Amino acid sequence: MSSRPGDAADPIDDLDAERVEAVRRARRLHDFVVNIPYYLVLSVIVLAAVLVLIDRWRRGAFVLGSALILGALFRAFLPAHRVGLLQVRSRVFDIAAMTAMGGTILWLATSIDSLGTA
Repeated sequence: MSSRPGDAADPIDDLDAERVEAVRRARRLHDFVVNIPYYLVLSVIVLAAVLVLIDRWRRGAFVLGSALILGALFRAFLPAHRVGLLQVRSRVFDIAAMTAMGGTILWLATSIDSLGTA
């Protein structure tokens, strides 16, 4: 199936190239869809950072803790092939670590006196 220089384009090679490109597009789409839970958690973390930067640190801390709890929920209820980058270690470790950190941050955000700030 090798073509020599000067030969007309082989329609089989064109079909193979189209098929390869279709598979690449499908893989990119699959990689994006699998990481949607990660992107959602990341967007909530960015929102928390924006809140902290505009001097709303308690709200930002509360949103950050909520993002970690959301990540733990995704990790707990979605199958391993659907959690994408939220899967770091074993399921139990990931859930325990995100829940502990999220719960601690939520507790701190709600228990520290605001001293007149928001």
